[in-house]
Amino acid sequence: MTTTTNTSGAIARITREIAAIEKGSDLSLAVACRDSDVRNVRALIIGPPETPYEYGFFEFEIKFSKEYPIKSPSVRSITTNGGRTRFNPNIYNEGKVCLSILGTWRGNPGEEWSSAQGLESVLLSIQSLMSANPYENEPGYEDRGKSEEMPKQYVAKIRHETLRIAVCQRLEGLLGIERGQPVAKRPRLGEKLSSVFGGKGKEKEVEASPGASVAASANEELHSSIESRPDDASSEADTPATEPSVYEYDAEATFAAYDSSQWDPFADLMKRRFLWYYDTYVQTATAELALHPQGQAFTRMEFEYPPNSMEGHFDYANILKRLDGIKQALEEEQERWVKIGKKQVAEETQVAVQLAFQANQLRYQWNEGKYDGSRLEINLPDKGNPFKWDLT
Repeated sequence: MTTTTNTSGAIARITREIAAIEKGSDLSLAVACRDSDVRNVRALIIGPPETPYEYGFFEFEIKFSKEYPIKSPSVRSITTNGGRTRFNPNIYNEGKVCLSILGTWRGNPGEEWSSAQGLESVLLSIQSLMSANPYENEPGYEDRGKSEEMPKQYVAKIRHETLRIAVCQRLEGLLGIERGQPVAKRPRLGEKLSSVFGGKGKEKEVEASPGASVAASANEELHSSIESRPDDASSEADTPATEPSVYEYDAEATFAAYDSSQWDPFADLMKRRFLWYYDTYVQTATAELALHPQGQAFTRMEFEYPPNSMEGHFDYANILKRLDGIKQALEEEQERWVKIGKKQVAEETQVAVQLAFQANQLRYQWNEGKYDGSRLEINLPDKGNPFKWDLT
């Protein structure tokens, strides 16, 4: 009976904490869980500005036991380049996160876990590791200033790998961009689904939704995990462009995987945020390109031992090309949504009718209504297509 009570209490507490983060104003944190299992949570931390982690997408798996909040949750980083890259002295290549509140690192009195802490405090503690000088997180190196040579070298390679792995690689996986493949050569969503189902009938059914990018993301990841394409920085620049590979698909396995292991709750969020931060990514890569010669090897830190390290070389020229390719792909995706929307309007689908009603309702509320604060105007560039809005 005690176990049942504790389980119910843990679930209620986790549910409240997830809701609080979702409703909060901190744009650098996001959490998600399946309704069927709220004790397994996926979290996204966006790297803080003015740090080498700036606007990178760092994801974590968080598991809560039945004893929560008496016992701390377990946390594993899944932004590791397939187990190849250690992003921080306290975030290992295999995903271990070393923090005293998690019981994975020795701490001073008062730093251990207590039931007064929760999911948000765990995420903020992890985010605090992503500082302007992560070198000082390593025990014994706390007094090394960020202006010293080794801390500067550490910051330089983290900044490069944040753009390469936590931005480019992640977005390319979502969009189905294969490394080294020109934008014009990329297979479209319809081509992929046609290969899955062996015909066009099902393809049209799936493409009927402007939200098809989510399905595309899941389908693209059926033969890859979140760390689907671990780049080898030492050979990336020399990889020639290739034609798309050919895969054999099992439709039944496809949808089984979509329902379970291919859950990707932050796909759309990361696409939007990429567009928000695109100019910053380009400015950073351009500035760093002038500082680090093409092909210059990363400096190994005193506390790094392969495979628990960050190995590779600088290749900002290629990162700039990849950033541009991702932006083009996102713009193409939006254009496809508009075209698909026109088709739905012509077919008078339920989605099209409901969206048109919502657009008219909100347009009246915001354009003509009286309210305090900044004004918002909603307009449709194409009056007959409610799938594209202009907000002013």
